[in-house]
Amino acid sequence: MKPTFLKACAAALLALAVAGTASAHRAWMLPSTFTLSGEGQWVSVDGAISNNPFAPNHVAMRLDSVAVYGPDGAPVEVQNASTGRYRSVFDVQLAAEGTYRITSGGAGYNASWEEGGERKRWRGTAETLKTEGIEAKPGVEISGNVRRIETFVTLGSPTDTVFATEGTGLELKPVTHPNDVFAGEEVTFLLLSDGQPAGGVEVEIILGNDRYRNSEDALTLTTDADGRLTFTPEVAGAYWLSAESEGTGTLNGKTIPVRSTYVMTFEALPL
Repeated sequence: MKPTFLKACAAALLALAVAGTASAHRAWMLPSTFTLSGEGQWVSVDGAISNNPFAPNHVAMRLDSVAVYGPDGAPVEVQNASTGRYRSVFDVQLAAEGTYRITSGGAGYNASWEEGGERKRWRGTAETLKTEGIEAKPGVEISGNVRRIETFVTLGSPTDTVFATEGTGLELKPVTHPNDVFAGEEVTFLLLSDGQPAGGVEVEIILGNDRYRNSEDALTLTTDADGRLTFTPEVAGAYWLSAESEGTGTLNGKTIPVRSTYVMTFEALPL
């Protein structure tokens, strides 16, 4: 049998299980290069939602919520953006040395209710929730969602400014810098939920190009009580990481369920 591409570390802290089939649609962004040197560099970024990470075969990612932040935390312009049938693409100019954060996502609400004998479903922002009178629907059930899809690119030496957290939903606070990962070396990431350590969160990790393997070899790990996730990538390549948690929030004084998702693409370099 083919060896698993990851080995779990700190077994007392992590639960390890083989993930299920690749039937779910997965969102991702993949830069043409994760680490660069020199001056006046550019990266092109693909974005899609597909069955297999980095193999666009479902729909293109919408670009209206994509944002890029430079090493100083300031916004960087997205250039040459284009959306096709199965993937979107855009360019980012790396004018200064350091780490850039490329992110997409946001927060919103889901609602469902019975009307005229049919089940109605709605999804939108806090503003449209109010203007469309969704809260006034008889028997309406409302939940919140916070989602982030990210990747990081470094020109020169890695920096940490772009990892400042917002305190909402699932966020990454790296112990190991995502652009300083090597095959065969232990990696530790820290997940936060609403600004606090996200203990007990399930995380799925897949090595890209699984369509060329007998199976996707996905692993499901669980963060420890301090929100830490520790593993060792055995194979060099691009990886897709996804985490999901369920919590609660408030809407006009009422408690509602909130689902948070976090997706990151990173690269493990050969030693």
